[in-house]
Amino acid sequence: MRRTHRRPKHQEPEKKFRFNHGIRAPRVVLIDEEGTHQGEMDIADAVAMAQKAELDLVEVNPTSNPPMVKIMDFGQFKYERDKKAQKQKTHHKKLDTKGIRLSIRIGEHDLGVRFEQAKKFLSKGNKLRLELPLRGRERQHPELAREVIGKFVSMLEADPEIPFAVEENLTSQGGKFTMILASKKS
Repeated sequence: MRRTHRRPKHQEPEKKFRFNHGIRAPRVVLIDEEGTHQGEMDIADAVAMAQKAELDLVEVNPTSNPPMVKIMDFGQFKYERDKKAQKQKTHHKKLDTKGIRLSIRIGEHDLGVRFEQAKKFLSKGNKLRLELPLRGRERQHPELAREVIGKFVSMLEADPEIPFAVEENLTSQGGKFTMILASKKS
């Protein structure tokens, strides 16, 4: 059995915030817990001010020269940032591409069943891939495949409940006809 090696998916590196004694710069620009700008000072003085306020000194902009730090509760800051990221993740809807296979010899009832499936997929906002593979002697009659897919698309167009657009026109590749439709709802 052959082993396949897959590359790991590239992930964006999580932004790491340095805090308290983890900040490496000798001088920093400080913003206190009320949000007022305190100006440039030594890192030791900034850490002392944060400890006096019983909070953490967090590096919020490490790229500026000198880096910008803020006095805040690091645990609360991290919690709110994670909560915001989770909220964004739940609001992001992943669109699926659903597939429907047709045949040159498809019967009327089967075509109706596929039509109902297509209606359901498009109403949920998914993309729809229509496939019609040609087998054996069917390859000699590609016009029949175009006719079946055209009939199916015209059935979808006749239904006013399903707003859709043709995302990819009918293509033929290796004896297989495909067409991609996208819902206008999304």
